[in-house]
This record gives sequence, C-alpha cells and structure tokens, in this order.
Amino acid sequence: MCGIIGYIGERKAQPILLNSLGKLEYRGYDSCGIAIAAGNSSVEIHKDMGRVKALSESLSSLEGTIGIGHTRWATHGEPSKSNAHPQSDCAGKIAVVHNGTINNYQRLRDRLTAEGHTLVSETDTEVIPHLIEKYYQGDLLKAVEMALSDIDGSYTMIALMAGESRLVAARKDSPLIIGLGDGENYIASDVPAILDYTSRVVYLEDDDIAIVTADSVSIKSNGSSINREEHKITWNVEDAQKGGYEHFMLKEIHEQPKVIRETLAECMSAVESTADLAVQGSDIPENVLILASGTSYHAGLIGKYIIEVFFNSSRLNNSA
Repeated sequence: MCGIIGYIGERKAQPILLNSLGKLEYRGYDSCGIAIAAGNSSVEIHKDMGRVKALSESLSSLEGTIGIGHTRWATHGEPSKSNAHPQSDCAGKIAVVHNGTINNYQRLRDRLTAEGHTLVSETDTEVIPHLIEKYYQGDLLKAVEMALSDIDGSYTMIALMAGESRLVAARKDSPLIIGLGDGENYIASDVPAILDYTSRVVYLEDDDIAIVTADSVSIKSNGSSINREEHKITWNVEDAQKGGYEHFMLKEIHEQPKVIRETLAECMSAVESTADLAVQGSDIPENVLILASGTSYHAGLIGKYIIEVFFNSSRLNNSA
C-alpha cells in the first residue's frame, strides 16, 4: 500500500506535496519522493529512502505550481532511491506515481527494452511512464489511455508531463479522490492528505480517468464523459488518525473484522452463506489443503483443528 498526492494551482507545489505526504505515511514509509514540472522542458524529481520529514529537510526550495508525490511501502523492488517514486520516462519529461500491482509488468518491460527504452528500477510502476512516452503524439490524455489499455492489474496513478498545464489520473481497484479548491485542485489516495486545504471531494470509481487543471476537473469512464457527485467532508484529520490506539498497526488490526464485514456485505447474498460440511461415508475427503501466510496462517491453524474434529467425528458416527 502506498500514498499518492497531486497538486495543480497557483501556489508552490513543494510544501503542499510534502505536507500531504506526511499525512499519508500510514500507507507506506520506506521511501518517498516528489516531482515538480520545471518549465516546458523537464520534470524535477527528488526522492530518497526514509521518511517524508527527512526528504523535506534535505530539499531546497523548488519552483513550480504543478507536482505529484508518493510515499511507498515496497512491493516490486526493494526499498531504494532508484525504486522510490515518482518514476520517469527516458527523456525525463514524464513522471508517474502509482499504487497497485501490474501483473504483466515483466512482459511490458521486456517489450519496452526491446524497443529501445531504458528502465532503471526494479518496479512495475516504471513501465507506465515509458508506455506513455511510447504513445505520446501531442495528447497526454490519449497517451495515458493507450498505456493503461496495455496494463493488466490494479492501479491508482497520476501522470505529470513537462509543458502540460494538467494532471491525468486514473483508478482501477485502488482508491482515488479529487479535492476541489478555488483556482487549485488536488488528487490523493485518501482524504486526510488534503483536509488542510479543502473539504470538497469527488470519489473516483473503477476505470475512471480524470483530467485535472487548476480551474477544472473532467472525468471519463470507458471513453465517455461522466459526472461524479461532489461530497462535503464533515470530519477532521484528527478523526482519521489513530483513534485512541497507540499506533496505526494496532488500530488496523482491531478494525479488520469491521473492514471484512463491510467489504463482503454487498456480495454475500450471491454466494452460499455457510459452508456445507455435512458429508457422509465415502464423501469424506482424505486430504484438505489450507494455504495461508502471516496472520491468516493462524486462522488456517484454527480451521485445520475444526475440520479435523468435524471429520473425525463424522467417521466415528459412520462406523458405528
């Protein structure tokens, strides 16, 4: 899980990006970075391992009013400066931040390398700016759409390009919101990132692509323009913090039952509500394989015990 932020407006982007990333560190903190459009020719990228505070202290003041940022929890590629986001294209004119998993990234990476692109990180994210570079013919939005059509997987992403007065963002299977301001707009993976600046938000849905300028937000879904409802956030940043727990990990552990219930609530009616273990005679399986890792391993051990007790009891009843 990673945190992403985008800003476009009249103010300097750097302090806003860094402040917002600090609010997203619960989503990842092994590395972080920002990218700011530096005129029409390049994008200035600064990233490093460690916390957002350390990056803030090491940076000099950067000009530019359009930028993106990212705080990472490593998945593809170890925590390192080269694997930190934003990731860029060959020319250093396109930068992308991304949360999610690209399932076919190795095939895309091999194809891009064969076509002459130089990829320098171990991340799956890096294929995105190179795909945009490949397809760019003067229209950033179209290049992003074509790049995403090549991708198999999940993503929340924001693309920034030198010379462009807009950000292009997209969502599939990962959360993304637009924060609405006056003469400025925001893009973020979660509401706390932007609550210091606005309480007006739009929640994007799967397969939405948003084109965000300082003065406007337009959204497309499956090639057609669409309106998404604006929402007013009535809670504050403190409400979204640790909630009385000592740290976020403990809070998230205690929230797991609620999250699972809410996630499954809408789809439970479409499946069997209970497992039918009422098997008889030769129907009793000889082997049941339970695969699990981490916390779910302990749930698997409990399931193993329950299944063994149930089936052993069934065998005894059948032999009586």
